[in-house]
Amino acid sequence: MTTIKDSVHDHITIDGVAADLLDTPQVQRLRRIAQLGTVKLVYPSANHTRFEHSLGVYYLANRALEHLGVEGREAERVRAAALLHDVGHAPFSHNVEELLHRHTGRYHDDVDDLIVDSAVGDVLVDHGLDPANVAGLIGGDGQYGQLVSGELDVDRMDYLVRDAHHTGVPYGTIDHERLIRELTFADGELVLAEGNVQTAESLLVARALMNPTVYAHHVARISKAMLRRATERLIDVSDVDATTVRRMDDPALVSALRDTDETAEFARRYDHRDLFKRAVWAEYDDVPESIRRAGHDEIRRVERDIADDCDLPATDVIIDVPAEPEMKESTSEVLVNGEVRRLEDQSPLVTALRTAQRGQWRLGVYTRADATERVGSAAAERLGLDIDGALVSDVRQRLHVTLDQFEDGSPEENA
Repeated sequence: MTTIKDSVHDHITIDGVAADLLDTPQVQRLRRIAQLGTVKLVYPSANHTRFEHSLGVYYLANRALEHLGVEGREAERVRAAALLHDVGHAPFSHNVEELLHRHTGRYHDDVDDLIVDSAVGDVLVDHGLDPANVAGLIGGDGQYGQLVSGELDVDRMDYLVRDAHHTGVPYGTIDHERLIRELTFADGELVLAEGNVQTAESLLVARALMNPTVYAHHVARISKAMLRRATERLIDVSDVDATTVRRMDDPALVSALRDTDETAEFARRYDHRDLFKRAVWAEYDDVPESIRRAGHDEIRRVERDIADDCDLPATDVIIDVPAEPEMKESTSEVLVNGEVRRLEDQSPLVTALRTAQRGQWRLGVYTRADATERVGSAAAERLGLDIDGALVSDVRQRLHVTLDQFEDGSPEENA
């Protein structure tokens, strides 16, 4: 048995299979992967890691299992899956996940290849657990997989509270103890018990407030976009392939970027926090649907065109198109008058939050500080942004096309 002092949940006691998994290389690697990736360039205290988050998820999973009365081997499988749920994360967490998925076909929760034939797999087998079954739980398979990966999972409960704690932003604070106490199963589905519509809504509100303030803060988005571009370049020009990147940690990736001529300039900018600036910051309805839905190759082509228009290297223009707004938590289920109902069908708050989420959506075009104005003008024309034929400089407020003096990117400017 091991007891660990945690900054969020106080003391976490670990025993059984989880205690033996703790010191495997796959779990220890998570100490070197930042939970929030490049967000620490905005919030200096956001240095927490996937390792401590995994401990928190294990703790909450254990609490949920006790509440639900799940014991024995099934409980051990879930505890193992909770501790291991992030072993598939690449460096800087989600920042390069889509890039690596294009090359490997795997997301961070596709972990069967990582735990079946590994030290993790050996520990699981020693405890009489099937590694493939544990990998399935991490992917959300089966009734108990919903606890690890689902709309009401303990992963979400921990990261909202933990991210709020370490950034100093209070919006992610939720009553996770009540959430766990009210979990129940109905027809094999994990739901919140009767009278807990507002409890479910608290998850929605916390996520909706944390997104623009932390996860999608403009400086965080710029640094993430630059990291993705540099990693893409690294894979294209060096002998480091996507599978290798997937198994790196944060320091290893930054070191590889520093040591490669074509990516060394990004590494310098990252080390010095000398980031690109916003040339365009455009709202959802100002961006044509064809651009919002454009594929990777099409966006890269437009970037090259904009760079050519401005006599810049192609690497000096980045178009950052977020995914279409979605709210997965709205599909969580709650018992109402004895019936299982989706939160989105029961809560009028969902509609309001979806409207707010769409209002927060922004397309970004980033470039070096001395080129923001000309890149902004060229990007508005190439992307077909809705500016009613006016000059970009005349519609800065509407499109949020910015000059360097208006965009410092410091944590104090979150508002």
